[in-house]
Amino acid sequence: MVPGGEISVTNDSSWGLVPVLTGSNTMRIPDFVDLHGKIRMIPTAPGVYLYKNGEGQVIYVGKAKNLRSRVSSYFHEGRIADAKTGTLVREAVDVDYIIVANNKEALALENNLIKQKKPRFNILLRDDKTYPYIKLTLGETYPRVYVTRRLRKDASAYYGPYFPANLAYRIVDLIHRHFLIPSCQVDLIRTHPRPCLQFYIRRCLGPCVAGLTTADIYLEAVRDVKLFLEGRQTDLSRSLRQRMETAAENQEYERAAKYRDLISTVEQLQEKQRIASTEGDDADVFGFHYENHMLAVNLFHMRQGKVLDRREFFWEDLPEFAFKAGAPHCCDDGFDPGEFFSALVKQVYIGQPYVPRDVYLPIDFEDREMLEELLSDQVTAQASRTSRVHLVIPQRGEKRSLIDLAGNNAKQSYDQRFRVMKPSLRAIQEALQDALALPELPRRIECFDISHIQGAETVASMVVWQEGEMKKSDYRKFIIKTVEGVDDFASMREVVSRRYQRRQDEKKPMPSLVLIDGGLGQLHAAAEALDSLEIINQPLAAIAKREEIIYVFGQEDEPVVLDHHSPVLHLIQLIRDEAHRFAITFHRKRRQMRDRTTELLSVPGVGQSTTRRLLEHFGSLQAVKQADAAALSAVVNRAQAQAILDYFRK
Repeated sequence: MVPGGEISVTNDSSWGLVPVLTGSNTMRIPDFVDLHGKIRMIPTAPGVYLYKNGEGQVIYVGKAKNLRSRVSSYFHEGRIADAKTGTLVREAVDVDYIIVANNKEALALENNLIKQKKPRFNILLRDDKTYPYIKLTLGETYPRVYVTRRLRKDASAYYGPYFPANLAYRIVDLIHRHFLIPSCQVDLIRTHPRPCLQFYIRRCLGPCVAGLTTADIYLEAVRDVKLFLEGRQTDLSRSLRQRMETAAENQEYERAAKYRDLISTVEQLQEKQRIASTEGDDADVFGFHYENHMLAVNLFHMRQGKVLDRREFFWEDLPEFAFKAGAPHCCDDGFDPGEFFSALVKQVYIGQPYVPRDVYLPIDFEDREMLEELLSDQVTAQASRTSRVHLVIPQRGEKRSLIDLAGNNAKQSYDQRFRVMKPSLRAIQEALQDALALPELPRRIECFDISHIQGAETVASMVVWQEGEMKKSDYRKFIIKTVEGVDDFASMREVVSRRYQRRQDEKKPMPSLVLIDGGLGQLHAAAEALDSLEIINQPLAAIAKREEIIYVFGQEDEPVVLDHHSPVLHLIQLIRDEAHRFAITFHRKRRQMRDRTTELLSVPGVGQSTTRRLLEHFGSLQAVKQADAAALSAVVNRAQAQAILDYFRK
């Protein structure tokens, strides 16, 4: 950006909707100037340009050292004849630009605009996976810790990212057990009559109830958690040791023992980290496989020399600007891996809170060195110390073998995605665990659905998926007893309460995941039911019917949007559809029984027990209607048989 300037947007009747700078380099272009005229008025400074179509939508974002030269190059005769560039030029009716101070700022701004505008001619990062962070809510009176996948500009401190995803949950669980800082949804501003289960099992200090703790004790625990999450174990151990000695001198032996146990835990973790840090550095490794205009990319995350996680990216319809005939390393059909990785690496790392020291890439690209400087500056600013990021293209040796390994895995990903190879059960379970950030591998999923017609005969179903198959012996049906009229939320609350109250009474374990067929309202109703039973930290999610978006309780503002090819989405849809089928079948049966019963009860002298005997004996109302006097007399007395015959003859 221009120093001292900021981006603004004008929408005046005599001026186009054009991004301008309020600093000294401000330039606005009138609407009545045609596209070629606008291009001639563009300055030669570095910046970002945006092509728009006739509807005003941004269709391409690019950067340039010389804006006028780059933009005008699209309209040279040779490039217009090119099918790829020509399509953009034929659709573009307007161009906007933003001037910046240097090329590195152009890189950063281009990346932000691509993520914001999602232009269809750019290479866009489509990824099912986001890594979790640990959030310490320092802005609250009594701070808490949460696992989150979205960073916000609030008063909280964020630590991470963590992979595999369940590592964040394991760390938060350790904080609950040893530092007693909770992750609950309880309002801690007001006092409550009694604490929840977490206090009684010694996983919370109980700030929600007066007299259980003090503000000083709680904030001391928060400071310890902050040191722990920042990796300052030495400072934390020293502070704990001083407090232990002070408590022992004051003959507060119980508190001293607590500090002693904490010191032991922290020092054990510190020793594990010291051993791991000698085994290698942090690095990310990219590999790709391209075939038939489709692309699969694998990204390996290596920490302390070990591959901790793998990330997959897929493109089924690559944008035209990924193809450059005659470019170095070009494929036979014109696909340019260098152009592709230039766009991908920017979107993966620019603006992220953590970038590893080394990034190993399979191919070189034009602005690699400039991007390396930008990422180094970004890491230095975040770490408050000089730190260098290296974008490396290994040609031989161990590092090149890592690139080849990532490439081989990308080939497997390509086959599994585009050649429809069914992944293993373990792979699907791990993918589901990662997508929903479950604390453990999902082995049993229980799914609920509500069914009714305008509130009549409201029923619910529960189906069970266990270790790769639907377990029909564990299916359950529910008749709603306490809800009148149409109220899906209250019905869901009743069903979930009944189901897990019984599990508690029978002392049976909870499922790996409770899945709700519905949106946020049904999800929160189920959460209220679990909360009323003092069941906390139970993985709970809902899948919305139309959008196929998955809401995970506790992070509803960060819904999980899975690719429509994802095996995880297919599994969740399968379970949801089975719950819906089971509920509809039960509802229809109830309706049929109601209709049959109503008609037979209209016969004089026939009551509930007689109706039940008739339906059980003949199997259906139609069979009762067709029966003669002798057949009816085998079930009911002669007078009732004659009454039934007379009724249906009329």
